[in-house]
Amino acid sequence: MNRIIECIPNISEGRDKTKIDAIASVVETVPGVMLLDVDPGASTNRTVITFAGEPEAVCEAAFLLIQKAAETIDMREHSGEHPRQGATDVCPLVPIAGVTNEECVALARALAERVGKELEIPVYCYEYAAFKEERANLANCRKGEYEALEKITTAEWKPDFGPTVVTDKVRRSGITTIGAREFLVAYNVNLNSTSTRRANAIAFDIREAGRVLTDPKTGKNLLDESGEPVRQPGTLKAVKGIGWYIAEYGIAQLSLNLTNIRVTPVHTAFEEAVNKAAERGIRVTGSELVGLIPKQSLLDAADYYLQKQQRSLGISEKEKMKIAVKSLGLDDLAPFRVEDKVIEYIIDKKLNSASQLVKMDLVAFADETASESPAPGGGSVSAYVGALGVSLGTMVANLSSHKRGWDDRWEEFSQCAVKGMGYQKELLWLVDEDTRSFNRIMDAFGLPKATDSEKAARAQAIEEASKYAMEIPLRTAKVAYESMSVMKDMVERGNPNSVTDAGVGALCARTAVLGAIMNVRINASGIKDKAFTDRLLAEAAELEKNAETLEREIRDAVAQKM
Repeated sequence: MNRIIECIPNISEGRDKTKIDAIASVVETVPGVMLLDVDPGASTNRTVITFAGEPEAVCEAAFLLIQKAAETIDMREHSGEHPRQGATDVCPLVPIAGVTNEECVALARALAERVGKELEIPVYCYEYAAFKEERANLANCRKGEYEALEKITTAEWKPDFGPTVVTDKVRRSGITTIGAREFLVAYNVNLNSTSTRRANAIAFDIREAGRVLTDPKTGKNLLDESGEPVRQPGTLKAVKGIGWYIAEYGIAQLSLNLTNIRVTPVHTAFEEAVNKAAERGIRVTGSELVGLIPKQSLLDAADYYLQKQQRSLGISEKEKMKIAVKSLGLDDLAPFRVEDKVIEYIIDKKLNSASQLVKMDLVAFADETASESPAPGGGSVSAYVGALGVSLGTMVANLSSHKRGWDDRWEEFSQCAVKGMGYQKELLWLVDEDTRSFNRIMDAFGLPKATDSEKAARAQAIEEASKYAMEIPLRTAKVAYESMSVMKDMVERGNPNSVTDAGVGALCARTAVLGAIMNVRINASGIKDKAFTDRLLAEAAELEKNAETLEREIRDAVAQKM
């Protein structure tokens, strides 16, 4: 349900810890943004800062960081080994979850415009956010580095946003390049060899750039008609790589950069490494992830290996993580903890989401429900009952996919289980969202009402919060009703030994529908917009009738099967 992007600004300061800390610290002044990493380099005099969170919050944090860097760093005094042209040299936005590349482009351009206008810093947009093809490449934008600052006055390199004259303020800040790009995964593959030469050969087999061809007689590089080296491309797109020897582990590795994991996912790179190594008599023993990875990458890997085994994909996220780690050998060199390596899990942990109802154990949830607090109430419990119901239906689908003699039907049951897990995921989200919707009403009632404008604002906030508190249980009822299709399907064609489990799941789902609709009706009482309440109440009545009818059909089918 969360929308997450990552931002990785590179600032032109890598030696003064006080300055670095001052710049990085502004990130977490924005609610909902998590500072994930600060990596300074003395020789490069450059620091890579990584943070993530909701898109709008991350863009606000990025703006504040660029502002602080411009106040703290004077580019007229900067020197270092890494190419640079600004206090905040580059600031990419990367989609992680629930956000498209197109949305990241819009966010990057809006940020660039704000930086240019409000901070009076020249800005180029690069990668996917580039307005001109030649500016997509960061190296082109940074050509000449800070010393070529005067280029902003030329027609060819006029900034996309910000000043086009070199003022003292611009001399201090330099130029910032802002863009949107894919997530880059730094990924090492472990070999049962100590040979850097052979590791390099495998890397050249795989990487997109491949290898330069040589004349077998002279050993010299082959050249084309224009005098350029002739290359034999590697097998994988969007992959860079070399081979090296790691003394710490006593093994050779393939050091791969996966620059677009939509084009070449992690599991694809791993499998290709296994195949190419085997061709050279070398075995892959595992792999190593350097830095962080989006959750979906490991889920995709798990699905790939489950499909190869002809096993159901409709299992829990936790189980899929175990399968991904073991299949890729991510724990070959050291323990691999997904909670420390998956971006979404790190954010979840830092936001202290352990206070969520769905993070509680069964006893704690029951005790919290029984306490004096009015929330969680019937809406949250209805959503949870619905989640339990569809979990039973999903269980029957998974049992059916592994039933002896039904091996050729594993995929049809896997599809049903995946469908069930989708309903389960949404219902579990609704457990907490129902309580959050109640809290929104309480917050609205707590708003000030001393003046006429405050009274009007408070009344409007109460109305909007009350509408949302009516919409959420209606959504619970809809999802719970839709989930009954899983139980009906499994009663009709699933494992006959588990038919009553699917039947109980249907009873739970019907209870979830009826319970949620009670909350829809009670929450309608305080809403002034009668057209709104009439529409939702009509939907609720139809859902209630349909759920009771479907539940009777499923019960009758269960009775016939027994």
